[in-house]
Amino acid sequence: MRKIAFATLLLGTIAGCTKHDPILPGVRTAIFDEGETNIINTPITDLAATPIAMENIDCPYRQDASNVIWDGERRIYTGFPTGNSVRTTQSPICVGNYVVAGLTTGEVVKLNPKSRQIAWTADVYRPSNMTGGASVLDIVAPIVIDGDAVYAGGMGDAFCRINLGNGRIKWCTTIGVSSPFIIAHPAAFVMGTDGVLYAVRLSDGAVYWKTEIGKCARLSYADGVLRACKTKINASTGEKM
Repeated sequence: MRKIAFATLLLGTIAGCTKHDPILPGVRTAIFDEGETNIINTPITDLAATPIAMENIDCPYRQDASNVIWDGERRIYTGFPTGNSVRTTQSPICVGNYVVAGLTTGEVVKLNPKSRQIAWTADVYRPSNMTGGASVLDIVAPIVIDGDAVYAGGMGDAFCRINLGNGRIKWCTTIGVSSPFIIAHPAAFVMGTDGVLYAVRLSDGAVYWKTEIGKCARLSYADGVLRACKTKINASTGEKM
């Protein structure tokens, strides 16, 4: 009878773990609704001359490949370790009294490092990845915070804008990300794991343009010109120069 009761409890627990159920304390944003990427094929107007610069030099916290965040020798967050992950130099970002970090489980978490309370957790991967669509969900690219917006991309085929205050996802696009991206208003320039460079509209996640680049992990931007490894691109139109 004990075995039957245990099995029933286990099945009930698994059945209850839908994509809308929280696993960790705090508010949780479920996996985004997957749909077709909206490609509008429109030039970008009023493009900023310089990108958003993230300075994180005074953030004293570190994280390891097992999704543990440390304050010196003190654990301030313990996530779920994953069997498959990639090497990363990802570091937590300090913002106000909080820390924001991307995990190998495809999640972004915001927590208070003093109380160790989790403010929110957001899933950054496609729904199909829950059923074996991808074995690696790591958020490898550095997260960028711009005002109340958190931009994060992961290897689970998702690039998302998350509200810093409440963790709600404003939009996601189905772009796999493994290298640093650039935020230059009104666009994000994202090198996809498919070898395609995307210009994503920050307001709604629509894609202004995309252009085939090939294997490249180095992306820079200044004065309307993108450089993807050895290729120069007109940032407004996506045309190669």
